[in-house]
Formats: sequence, structure tokens, C-alpha cells
Amino acid sequence: MAFQGKKLINNPDDVVTEFIEGLVETYPGLQYLDGFPQIKVVLRADVERGAYDKVAVISGGGSGHEPAHAGFVGPGMLTAAVSGDVFASPPVDSILAAIRAVTGPMGCLLIVKNYTGDRLNFGLAAEQAKSEGYKMEMVIVGDDCALPPPRGIAGRRGLAGTVLVHKVAGAAADAGLSLADVAAEAKHASEVVGTMGVALSVCTLPGQVTSDRLGPKQMELGLGIHGEPGVAVVELQPVDVVVEHVLKQILSQETQYLPITRGSNAVLLINGLGATPIMELMIAARKAVPELQLEYGIAVDRVYTGTLMTSLDMAGLSITIMKSDENILKRLDAPTKAPAWPVGSEGNRPPAKFPVPVPPSPSMKDDEILAQPQELSKQGCILEAAIEASATEIINLKDSLNEWDSKVGDGDCGTTMYRGATAILEDMKKRYPMNDAAGTINEIGATIRRVMGGTSGILYDILFKAAYASLKQSRTVTANEWADALEASVAAVSKYGGASVGYRTMLDALIPASTVMKQRLKAGEDPVTAFIASSEAASAGAESTKQMQAKAGRSSYIAPDLLASIPDPGAMAAAAWYRAAALAVKNKLHGSKS
Repeated sequence: MAFQGKKLINNPDDVVTEFIEGLVETYPGLQYLDGFPQIKVVLRADVERGAYDKVAVISGGGSGHEPAHAGFVGPGMLTAAVSGDVFASPPVDSILAAIRAVTGPMGCLLIVKNYTGDRLNFGLAAEQAKSEGYKMEMVIVGDDCALPPPRGIAGRRGLAGTVLVHKVAGAAADAGLSLADVAAEAKHASEVVGTMGVALSVCTLPGQVTSDRLGPKQMELGLGIHGEPGVAVVELQPVDVVVEHVLKQILSQETQYLPITRGSNAVLLINGLGATPIMELMIAARKAVPELQLEYGIAVDRVYTGTLMTSLDMAGLSITIMKSDENILKRLDAPTKAPAWPVGSEGNRPPAKFPVPVPPSPSMKDDEILAQPQELSKQGCILEAAIEASATEIINLKDSLNEWDSKVGDGDCGTTMYRGATAILEDMKKRYPMNDAAGTINEIGATIRRVMGGTSGILYDILFKAAYASLKQSRTVTANEWADALEASVAAVSKYGGASVGYRTMLDALIPASTVMKQRLKAGEDPVTAFIASSEAASAGAESTKQMQAKAGRSSYIAPDLLASIPDPGAMAAAAWYRAAALAVKNKLHGSKS
């Protein structure tokens, strides 16, 4: 079923003009021509009509590719950008208005993506401008590498590689070169650049329904930037596999779209298509660089990663490779004030980057790392059973915790706890001194600190560090010492986290557990029975969070009615591992039937 796409817009017919108004409000160096709604042109605010003493560089096309093209207007890049409606080529009059507004005696270069409408409209505008006495040149960019040649009359589509051509041409123009020389550099850049895109979703045009042509576990290879279907629909793959496939396609010796061979130098652009988090783009970049260097023998001179040419709200990315030389690098490194150019990417990059070694901890040397003793004492066996049961219970609860957290938090509670639990099971085999309760608790904290991350990781690290500080004072660890350690842990988490009972956190499980444990032991009850009773109190406390209004954590930002009947995931996790530990101790000491 198709649904109306959700957009933060007003009238769908006004999205382009309102975008331009917001753009120029944001960047003082930009201005627009007063010709809305027919003429949608962004230009440099410092360029006076007819007085510009350098080659004007103009590009444009249909809107929906933001920040391209208007975001690349500025000294050192485009002089003006012409916008059509969403995915529609701008009309000839708009292009002519841009030419007349910024072109001086040095002439004008039009950079056009290879789509029929753009070629025709920009071409006709160029001919009209010539008839008016303007010196004109036009370079068409067709950098798509998804389809094998021949491409017929249409040719290869213009994609994100166009942005690199903008930069080369803009820097050449800014350096004072003639129109012929600027056009020659732009044409050369367009002939040594290749791009291929991959989509995880279909874009939604303003005011229209979202297409359902892509299933939840499908991806599209070789798409354009106008929402058109890709070359193939395939099953969703890990990003490393996707990057390998795309690079193979771009660098194919069969198509020979790029004059790049082993020993060449290149520039890499990882471009987001509109709805792709920068995290995912960086993951792709981290695969693409060594793949180019090690598998293809190509030296990577520059890496640009970000959202430069989009397809509205499409999830996906494109990869662009441009063969580099000394002049191209000089143009790419030249300064520009175009707001959307990734300015942090300038300068030489080393052939290889190695992580900086972690400074050694002053508290533990290699020869002091604790190791599990060969033979466990009775207490060591009980502690091992309790830890194993607790970690296993959290592993089994992963999906439920994530499901609860997706409704009241950020959806990763189960995954975070799972990371900690699996690491604990791994570390306990090789580095936990099970006969030393305090030392083991300390090492659990170290494991958690290393792998869990986030607020949960910090709070659990505090929990175990406080327990260690309490336990290490005792030569023999009895039930009362364990109860004191739990009480100290709860106090520390409450102190640093700011929560208490009723705040809808893990303390709603652990505080009742601690209270009941202390009460039962003080009354002289058998420690195992007291442990079981306190675990039941933990479970009841966790269940009670269903009726609580959150006062701490991410849930505190969520409307109370959305929390109703859903337990706090952190409290449920705490109750689960605590209960599992209690049952494991009971089984070890009294057997499962007692």
C-alpha cells in the first residue's frame, strides 16, 4: 500500500522558491534573482551584472538534488545555479536570466548533467546568449557507470561526479583562465570521472505518495537521481559487499568508462542520496579506500564524504572516482566559499593511516592481568554459575529489550546489554579470577567499560566498581558482604545517575532487591532464600515501571501516554540478570528441587 509522503513543507508547488529563500537567508554570500516563480536562480551576491572580470561558471537542473546545485555557488566554484521544479529541467528563460546576470567580458561556461531536458534547455539558452554577444561554452557531464555501453543517443547520465567538475571549473575560472582554458579543464575532468549509485529506498516527491516498488529487504543498483528505477533490484547486502560491487563496476576494463589502471591516482567521493546517515557513508568510505589501494593498486589522493547531490529523501549512496593529476588536485584544493563544498577535505592524505596506540593504563601492567585459576573453590564455582546464568539470560532477552526500548527509548537497550553479556562470557574464560570475588567483580566492570558504551555502560561500570570497592575490604565474602556491596552499588548509581525509586530506571528493580536482601538477612533468614526473595522484589519492581512516568533517561522525553503498559527496558534487564543469578546460586547450593 502506498502512503502520502510526510514532508515539512507548505504548498508542494512552492518548495523550490522557499528553499532558495531559506538558503540565501542562511548564507550572506548568496542572492537570488527577483523572478519567482518562473525564474529560480541563485547567484553570488558580490557579482555585479556585466562587470564580472572572470569566466562565469553556471550549472543547474531540476531541483530535488540539494545541496546541488545552489549550494555550490560561491567564489572558487559556481557563479550561479539555475533551478527547475523538482526533477524538471529549468526553462530556457531562467538559464538566460542567469547568464545575463553574471556574465562579463570573459564569457560563460555552462556545466550540464547529461539529461535530454537539460541538454536541450541549456543548449538553446547558450545559442540565444551567443546571438546576444556573450561568449559561451558548454560541457556535458555523463559520469554514470551503471549501464554497459553503448548507451544510444541518450548516453550516460550525469550524477554526483558533476560536483567535482564544478569545483575544477570554478577554481580554474577563479584563477583567471580564459573561457577556452576553463572549458578544457572542465571537459577533461568530465572525461576522467565515474559514478554509480545504490538505493535502499525510493524517494518521495513533495505532495505525492511513496512508491512501494522496493521491498523491505531489497536494494536497487545503478539508479539515477530522479527516482527512476535502477539497473537491478537485489537482496540487501552488507555495505562492504556493495562497495566492492560498485567499485568493480566503475573500474570495469570491459566498459572502459574510466582511463584508470593499476598505478593511477584518484579522488574518491562517497555521496549520500538524501536520507543516509553520515555514519553509513563513513563506513562505506572506510571500505572503499583500502579496496582501491590494495585490490586495484590505485593511490587515493583525496576522500570527500558527505551529502552533495541527492535524490530528495532517498536512502542510499553513490560512489564517484575521478582520475587525479597535479592540476586536478590543485583545483580541488583551491579555496572556495561555496557553502556545501566539504572544506575539511583539503590537503594531501597519507598513503596509509594507522590508529594511534592506546596509552597504557597506569593501574594494570600486562604481567598483572588476572587469569582464571586452574581449580575453582566452592565459592568460585557458585560465582561462575551465577555470572554465566545472568549473562545468558540477558542474551536471550535481547529482542524483547529492543522491542520495549523502541517504544520508550532509542531501541538499542537489548543490543547494548547483549554486547556486555557476550563479552562477559568470553572474558570470564580467560581473565576472571573466580576464586577472588572482589577481583572478578572488578574485571566485570572493566569488560563492561570496554564494550558496552552509552549511559547503560557507564552506569553498570559504576555499579560494579562500587561493588568492588565494598567487597575488597573483606577477607572472606559472606552473604552480608554481598548485601553491603549491592547497597553500595545502588547508592553509587543513584548518586551519579540522579535517579531513585519511581524514576523508571534500573534502580526500580535494584533498590527493592537491595532492601529485601538486607531485611531478610537481618531477620536471620537463610541467605539463598533471602536472595530468591530479593530477586522476586526486583522483578516486581521492574514490572511496576509500566505505571510510572519517567523522570530520568531517554523515556523522560516521551509523552506519558506512550509509556503506559510498557515496562522500562533497563529495569527489566536488571531484574532478569539478578533473578537468573539467584536461581543459579540456589541450584548450586540446594539443587533445583529444594
